[in-house]
Amino acid sequence: MSLIQSDSNLLDTVNQAAQQAVPVVRDENLSLIQMMMKGGWIMVPILLLLFIGLIIFFERFLTIRKAAKYDVSLMSQVKASVLSGKLDAALAVCRSSHSALGRMLQKGLLRVGRPIKDIEGAIENVGKLEVAKLEKNINILGIIAGIAPMLGFVGTIFGVITIFHEVEMAGGIDIGSVSGGLYVKMVASASGLTVGILAYIGYHILNMMVERLILRMETDAVEFIDLLDEPGA
Repeated sequence: MSLIQSDSNLLDTVNQAAQQAVPVVRDENLSLIQMMMKGGWIMVPILLLLFIGLIIFFERFLTIRKAAKYDVSLMSQVKASVLSGKLDAALAVCRSSHSALGRMLQKGLLRVGRPIKDIEGAIENVGKLEVAKLEKNINILGIIAGIAPMLGFVGTIFGVITIFHEVEMAGGIDIGSVSGGLYVKMVASASGLTVGILAYIGYHILNMMVERLILRMETDAVEFIDLLDEPGA
């Protein structure tokens, strides 16, 4: 009987030791918002840059897309009116189009009778103004693409400095606290890089849209100048 009791006590002791030896696994599922909040104060400017970048991108995207809608009948109507000598009708068509190309052609029509160089210069000046309107605030996305990753690195550096300060004050290294602190601070770097990449992509998408629109406007402007320069025009 004493032998059975002794074996039972030994088994209990082994079970207690095993339970103490097995690490406790914490089931902690972090949502994206909770994880971003762990990045510290540096997440405030990073999230602000993200918000500004999204507003600029979608506002410019819709504006450029609206300006890029091509009126196929515009050039044909203007050409027909000019060849028939109806400049007033051509001007009315340009005014009713409410497009960048329409405003360019309108300025050229108002200069009809002057040297071709003057007409070409007037159209070019209006085109520059229209392009400047389309490119408004796009450069801010380029600035965000450069600043956001640097802010993330700054947050990580400050976090590492804080960790080592705590280690110095504690007089020893706790692997758990150090690794956990680094994990938290790397959130700032990841967030900054993500915002920077998104801003970089948005910046180049908008620039490509503007460049395509500029090419089409230049092509139509050259066609219009050639039309006015024809002997019968």
